[in-house]
Amino acid sequence: MSHCSVKLKQQRGFTLIEALVAFLILSVGMLGIASLQTVSLRSGQTAALRTVAVIKAGEILERIRANPTQVNLYAATTGDTGVEGGCNTGVNRCTLADMAADDIYTWKQSLTDALPNNAGTTASITVTPPGVGEILTDVTVTINWQERAADASDIVSQSYSVTTAICGALRC
Repeated sequence: MSHCSVKLKQQRGFTLIEALVAFLILSVGMLGIASLQTVSLRSGQTAALRTVAVIKAGEILERIRANPTQVNLYAATTGDTGVEGGCNTGVNRCTLADMAADDIYTWKQSLTDALPNNAGTTASITVTPPGVGEILTDVTVTINWQERAADASDIVSQSYSVTTAICGALRC
């Protein structure tokens, strides 16, 4: 017998054990990848909801910019009622105050439709009047919503807030 055939006979049973160890290592790696995929999906959902909040905050700020003389009314309006038929349909001739009330109403409706857990979705608009010698009004939009936690066992509160300066007159 040659030296080579003796080595082959000694290693006969090790290939099965090696294959099982390799399979075990591969299984652990695949479980890690599956866990990472789950975390990634949850993070993607949080990012999508934050994007909705950013878009909705920008939307109401643009509506306020389009109706600058009523900037204080946007903060005072609760958004519980709007103008029947809406101000933006061309059917109604709304006053600027009606437009502000309708803007808040339609915005809050679209906000609760776009974010999860409608009961936990709230929004507020705060107006800081200009100081002496200033013409710009600071407007802060804050949106709060609730979503599932990363471990899916609890609800967590999320918030987005943005402040911008808006001219409270027709011409600045």
